[in-house]
Amino acid sequence: MENKREMVVSAIENGTVIDHIPTESVYQVIRILGLERYKDEVLIGNYLNSNKLGKKGIVKIKNKHFTREEVSKIALVAPLASIINIEDYKVVDKSHAEIPDHIEHFVRCANPKCITNAEAVPTKFDVVDKENLKLRCHYCEKYTTKETMKFTE
Repeated sequence: MENKREMVVSAIENGTVIDHIPTESVYQVIRILGLERYKDEVLIGNYLNSNKLGKKGIVKIKNKHFTREEVSKIALVAPLASIINIEDYKVVDKSHAEIPDHIEHFVRCANPKCITNAEAVPTKFDVVDKENLKLRCHYCEKYTTKETMKFTE
């Protein structure tokens, strides 16, 4: 007889679960949402078995619901992620992170000579390729890609 031990993470009463995060993106999601400074429970699971991804990450955040801009940030690094809102231990809303057509304020332009990197001008991008993640700067028209993307603080 095999003795299996399983660790179970408790459900959250109120908050958000971000599920189906690619394993390589879990800590990037935490960083871009500022969850390392969040003063309530944040539960992180990584390299968990997943039928959809093979392996996945999951983050549970107690007493926190995300804005549209925050969900857009998640979508840029984890486009297959599910955002699950919980109230009174029940799922009240489940959606998928979707990359928007336009992004403002939270991604830096990859062009060091862009006005947004020299002056206090908020960034603006058009998303020209959602599958390969390619953004075109509104000001200098240079491209920022997943490989060159940096988020503003």
